Amino acid sequence: MILVNTDYISGKELEMLGLVKGSTIQSKNIGRDFTQGLKTIVGGELTAYNDMMNDARALATKRMVAEAEALGADAIVNIRYASSAIVQGAAEVIAYGTAVSFK
Repeated sequence: MILVNTDYISGKELEMLGLVKGSTIQSKNIGRDFTQGLKTIVGGELTAYNDMMNDARALATKRMVAEAEALGADAIVNIRYASSAIVQGAAEVIAYGTAVSFK
């Protein structure tokens, strides 16, 4: 499966199959949430949240790819990611794009 954030793939003629997406809502456990909250006092990178968001993006991408594979897609073009806070310490990540097949 080819994944790109452009609306084309060089050298390929594309047939659009439809919009595909994958999403997840992730949170950290209360112990990690507390320690990351303390980190905001002194500043610096919140690595536990970084890890959480990286895991969330990977899972959302995996779910998007599974949806595209179910349509028989060869690739997903114009991929975008969005995130939003659901509650303190939890975020939703969605990955979406256009599933295409090669002509």
